[in-house]
Amino acid sequence: QVQLVESGGGLVQAGGSLRLSCAASGRTFSSSTMGWFRMAPGKDRDFVAGIRWTGSSPTYADSVKGRFTIFRDNAKNTVYLQMNSLKSEDTAVYYCAARGGLVTTQVREYDYWGQGTQVTVSS
Repeated sequence: QVQLVESGGGLVQAGGSLRLSCAASGRTFSSSTMGWFRMAPGKDRDFVAGIRWTGSSPTYADSVKGRFTIFRDNAKNTVYLQMNSLKSEDTAVYYCAARGGLVTTQVREYDYWGQGTQVTVSS
């Protein structure tokens, strides 16, 4: 069992940066694949980035490549999403999620979810 709590969202101007954090509790965090997803108003929940428990081979959606970085600190049971060069289209509720297998972009493949944190980018 893994419990996830996101933080770090807020209002930022276009071109600015934010760092989201996802604190996990539970014995299996260090062996879990972690993902970040987002859901904009009226849209589906979409994959943003994912990372294996080793921290290697992070995976990104095309829309955020080169701007967002996912990384984790297993000693702190925390996964992060550093977001730079933010655009208005990045506005969404951001969720972290955990699963036991490899990184996948599919929402249904993740077993545990946080409550989400709002990111609003003003143009």
